[in-house]
Amino acid sequence: MSDLTYQSIALAIYFIAMLGIGWYAYRKTANLSDYMLGGRGLGPSVAALSAGASDMSGWLLMGLPGAIYVSGLGEAWLAIGLTIGAYLNWYFIAPRLRIYSFVTKDSITIPSFLENRLRDSSRLLRIVSGIIILIFFTFYVSSGMVAGGVFFESSFNLSYELGLVIVAVVVIAYTLIGGFLAVSYTDLVQGIMMLLALLAIPIAGIFVTGGLDGTVDSIQSIDPALLSFTAGTTGLGIISALAWGLGYAGQPHIVVRFMAIKSLKEVASARRIGIGWMILSLLGAGATALIGIAYFQQNPGMELTDPEAIFIVLGQILFHPFIAGIVLAAVLAAIMSTVSSQLLVSSSALVEDLFKIIVKKEVSDKVIVNLGRLGVLLVAIFAGIVAWDRNDTILDLVSYAWAGFGASFGPVIILALFWRRLTSWGALSGMVVGAVTVIVWKLLGTTPENVEPTAVNEFFSSIYEIIPGFALSLFITWLVSMFTYRSNPEIEKEYDETVRLIKEAK
Repeated sequence: MSDLTYQSIALAIYFIAMLGIGWYAYRKTANLSDYMLGGRGLGPSVAALSAGASDMSGWLLMGLPGAIYVSGLGEAWLAIGLTIGAYLNWYFIAPRLRIYSFVTKDSITIPSFLENRLRDSSRLLRIVSGIIILIFFTFYVSSGMVAGGVFFESSFNLSYELGLVIVAVVVIAYTLIGGFLAVSYTDLVQGIMMLLALLAIPIAGIFVTGGLDGTVDSIQSIDPALLSFTAGTTGLGIISALAWGLGYAGQPHIVVRFMAIKSLKEVASARRIGIGWMILSLLGAGATALIGIAYFQQNPGMELTDPEAIFIVLGQILFHPFIAGIVLAAVLAAIMSTVSSQLLVSSSALVEDLFKIIVKKEVSDKVIVNLGRLGVLLVAIFAGIVAWDRNDTILDLVSYAWAGFGASFGPVIILALFWRRLTSWGALSGMVVGAVTVIVWKLLGTTPENVEPTAVNEFFSSIYEIIPGFALSLFITWLVSMFTYRSNPEIEKEYDETVRLIKEAK
């Protein structure tokens, strides 16, 4: 059999497994809570790897290795910032959100939690939250579509557009059928696949590139700065990279996993599993890039046309075609795990947070679940349209959406969990200011092709937009809340009950 046949068989097995998990989850989905939150029944392993896999996406196997391959270890500050942010998110946000979201009328989405927590009778908070989710998830899902197109283009010589469609169809199928449980169970499998592949390639590759000494010598012969954490970077650049960690508290597709964990006692175990997985995966991604630099230096007759495909190319070079096919499936796993999570949260924003407000009459769970499935399809179509013309790298699209969510939701969620004086008007103002700041900052730092950037453009592009967005959102949320706070016995009771339950669990 040809190499392509072996790889196609491996991918076919993977696709069938994902669809099978989707069908299994469909059989266990009885109502809206099951479809959107898995009935709050996730164990620590599923919750941890589901959060990790939905977090990292194709960025982990394509965007990050590609960036380090081109620019060296100076790009690793981003991974360091993410690791610190993820740990703090698990340690502080996860336990509090698991309890508080249940205490506040068993809220099953972030917008519904904020509305119930703050007793927002105007419904504006929920509507604006839903709109922000739809705007930024369109770009986020688009990054996954782009990664899928690049994957099939690099691996099977298919057109970028056809690859995009294949990934979209499979992800839509199992997300649409099985909902949250399907997404979480597939994330567990996909997270394991991603970790094994990220460890296998650098371990196998270092024997090919002459061991540690041979690998380092080859990299240094190109440019010693590639092995430096500071060469080619600036103070602002390092701060901007570390600032990615600020975004974790505001990512709906990640924090919703905290709401779905079976019990508060499971959170600590989930944190250890999740952070361990993340550290090993990021080290594997960085090592893959360095092995790639050394390999292509030692084989000058070979050429890498797309740096973001370095993981894929090394997998095909180092392993038997069937194993290479499994490595390819791991790349798809990274892409699909995130896209499916984002589609589900976008669907919940459309149906749970917008449709049910506009259509005020009671609608059965069955109708709402079916509307949720329609929402998955609609968001996927819009994201596909954005991704069709590949104008941005995967990392660019991810960074924009990450900043948007981090700045608009992050400060509000933190204050909602830890500050009893937060108000609905404060939260609403902070979310809008955070989202608008990210959009405007990004626009001011962007210049059209063939246009020389001005000093203003360079200033705005040198600072990651999450920094001003998060800071302004936090300040405005606090300021408006201070002016609009009025004591509410129900809110006070729920806040105190949450604190009590957390203390009891320790």
